[in-house]
Amino acid sequence: MTAQLKSRSEGATMVLQISNPEQRNALGPEIYAAGVETLNRASGNAEVRSVVLVGEGRWFCAGGSLQRLQSNRAREPEVQAQSIEGLHNWIDALRAFPKPVIAAVEGPAAGAGFSLVLACDLIVAARDAVFAASYSSVGLSPDGGMTWHLARSLPRQIATEWLMLGERIGAERLHALGVVNQLSDSGHALTDALALAARLNERAPNALASAKELLGEGVSATLDAQLNAERDHFVRNLHHPNAGIGIDAFLAKTKPEYR
Repeated sequence: MTAQLKSRSEGATMVLQISNPEQRNALGPEIYAAGVETLNRASGNAEVRSVVLVGEGRWFCAGGSLQRLQSNRAREPEVQAQSIEGLHNWIDALRAFPKPVIAAVEGPAAGAGFSLVLACDLIVAARDAVFAASYSSVGLSPDGGMTWHLARSLPRQIATEWLMLGERIGAERLHALGVVNQLSDSGHALTDALALAARLNERAPNALASAKELLGEGVSATLDAQLNAERDHFVRNLHHPNAGIGIDAFLAKTKPEYR
């Protein structure tokens, strides 16, 4: 079966499903390209308010195919470099996407699959889900922005332990460390992620887009630059129709219906 990225609508939420069950949802260039294309289309689609990323079956994603990596060792280095560029384009697309992206994790998320999870804005994971950065176990180093995300979400010693030893990490430990937002019973991660998405879908899309952009910029910005960015976003959002809708509804004690 060919690896593919399936998409479907659940109300205002687009569900993206990594589908390669025979290889534990291993990734490949065709999935990377589909991920970028799908997010680009959804970016300008007002009917899509959020995205949930999920794996098909019992695995979230096994990362890259070791068989493909072994084959690429016999080819020019540029072949693998181009493949990683495809993955990184998808990671960039997830980070730049102006709407909330939620990872719904059942089973293992390993290697680049773990990187995909970390690139999402929110993470809902089954209690028995496991995460692994096992690159060092096969003589490799991380990709997919894993080191960037871990360096910003964890103490250096913990990130170093995971990346150098390559051991599995349980969802409950990630939740305790603040990396996973919500734990679910086994088999319910997607249901709970969709419920979380539904709550986000009720909020002003422009305000959520600003929050995501500001958080992304705030990692490396100076305080002065961030204060200026917050000012500009606030003024722009105040003069957006949704601010009028939200303020009027709050004062009238009614539920707002944002555009």
